[in-house]
Amino acid sequence: MIWCVEDDDSIRELMLYTLRASDFEAEGFSDGQSMLSALDRQIPQLILLDIMLPGIDGIGVLRRIRQMPHTAHIPVILATAKGAEYDKVLGLDTGADDYLVKPFGMMEMVSRIRAVLRRSGPKVQEVKLTMGPITMHPKEHTVYAGETRVELTLKEYELLRLFLEHPGQAFSRDQLLKQIWGTDFVGESRTVDVHIGTLRTKLGPSGSYIRTVRGVGYRMEMDA
Repeated sequence: MIWCVEDDDSIRELMLYTLRASDFEAEGFSDGQSMLSALDRQIPQLILLDIMLPGIDGIGVLRRIRQMPHTAHIPVILATAKGAEYDKVLGLDTGADDYLVKPFGMMEMVSRIRAVLRRSGPKVQEVKLTMGPITMHPKEHTVYAGETRVELTLKEYELLRLFLEHPGQAFSRDQLLKQIWGTDFVGESRTVDVHIGTLRTKLGPSGSYIRTVRGVGYRMEMDA
């Protein structure tokens, strides 16, 4: 189920028509508050979210989605106005998985949605990943620091998984952008720094395992 949050009725109906014609189930909302309320009854596969909305704007909606444990993992694509570079950067730093610049073509929309769903789809893996007190269960998509469950956004989760799968390996910011955000990502490398910072904070003392490699990027290893 794809949710479209767009206050322009004609645009929203065109988006829904295109998605349904592309074999997606789709539901539309004219404002962010009604969509947030609907999250109590259903969790969509992906949310396509316009930034310019009546009442709470798209960035505010995105923040609430990422703050709630049962919705933090939902992929979100932001729709931004042409030339609104600040909105794009802010949206990605807040936890958006991709963005579309208005006006966008309907086929581009479908292509972006499919790409994000491929990247965020469930990873089949039975073996848990561990480092010290950190334990990741990929099949359940859960992370624990000791006995405490850690709620991560999709990008934070994917970063941690990459580090746990390659302990001690240094990754440049460009490598992390390509592997986690995708080769079609357009943005600044500081997006990586922001997500590393929030990931470290959420992991508590174990966040120190993520080391900054001066002049390169980051790697994950336990204290010697």
